[in-house]
Amino acid sequence: MPGLLRGVARTAVVAGTATAVSNRVSRRQAGRWAQQEPAPAQYAPPPAQAPAPAAPAPDMSSKIEQLKELGQLKDQGVLTEEEFAAQKAKILGS
Repeated sequence: MPGLLRGVARTAVVAGTATAVSNRVSRRQAGRWAQQEPAPAQYAPPPAQAPAPAAPAPDMSSKIEQLKELGQLKDQGVLTEEEFAAQKAKILGS
C-alpha cells in the first residue's frame, strides 16, 4: 500500500506542476501578443469631424432689413428711442 500511495502522490505532483507551467506559459504568451497587436483604435482612421455650419446668409439679410425698417419708423416718429432700442435688441438677440 505505501507504494500505491507514493505513486498517486507522484502523479498528483507531476500533474499539478504541468498545469502550473502550462498556465504560466499561456499568460506570458498572451502578454506578448497583447504588446505586439496595435490597439483597436489604430485599425480604423479617426472619424472625420463635420465642419461647423456657417451662419445662413438669408437670416442675416432679413435681420438687416428689419433693422432698416425700425430705423425708418424711428425717423418718422412712430417709435421712440426706447422702443427702437428694445426692438433692435430683440432682433439682434434672436
